[in-house]
Amino acid sequence: MIDFNEGYILPVDKPYAWTSTDVVRKIKILLRNKAGIKKIKVGHAGTLDPLATGLLIVCTGKATKNIELIQSGEKEYLADICFGATTPSFDLETGIDAQYPFEHVNEDLIKSVFPSFLGKQEQIPPLFSAKLIEGKRAYEYARTGKAPEMKPASVEIYSLELLDYTAPVAKVKINCSKGTYIRSFARDLGFALRTGGYLGKLCRTASGNYNVDNALTIKEIETLFECNGRNND
Repeated sequence: MIDFNEGYILPVDKPYAWTSTDVVRKIKILLRNKAGIKKIKVGHAGTLDPLATGLLIVCTGKATKNIELIQSGEKEYLADICFGATTPSFDLETGIDAQYPFEHVNEDLIKSVFPSFLGKQEQIPPLFSAKLIEGKRAYEYARTGKAPEMKPASVEIYSLELLDYTAPVAKVKINCSKGTYIRSFARDLGFALRTGGYLGKLCRTASGNYNVDNALTIKEIETLFECNGRNND
């Protein structure tokens, strides 16, 4: 029997279009309705954008004290980066705002610029992001048409691997530090290749010692909580 109040770490395979807050809210509801736990702390260790899928680590009870430590671990992502255009959000949350030639881009050219992105660097976060600016999320400013200055953040990219290039989409595996915006990397990679770039698809496959292969779907979590609730009867 799982004691969720004493602390439990739950690796979740986040569905497409769900926010990280949606997942936390869903688990709170399941804990109440399926496991019979009326009051409990629940939090996630590292936000995933709504259009991203993959590993979201959720902590319950006393395990929430370890969130900062958990989210400090190295991250791994699989990204589809689309060349030839840009969007204001650097992904598909917003529509294309400019188009560029991309016919000159090939595998060798992409690999040739990868070394310039490795190591510690200052990265400009997307305006359409959850980054806090004077107490408000950046996306709240963006949706009102205001554009505050986005200050660079210190991040580190440990490795980059080109898995496939079928024009205009590059499939890239990225290992990086917490706080790295893959959307910003997509934009910057496009500019480095003398074209536009935006993030078409993203999956977080690992965070620290946790891997998406061991993550549970929402359906599997429902079953887990139902079984735990019956054991408490």
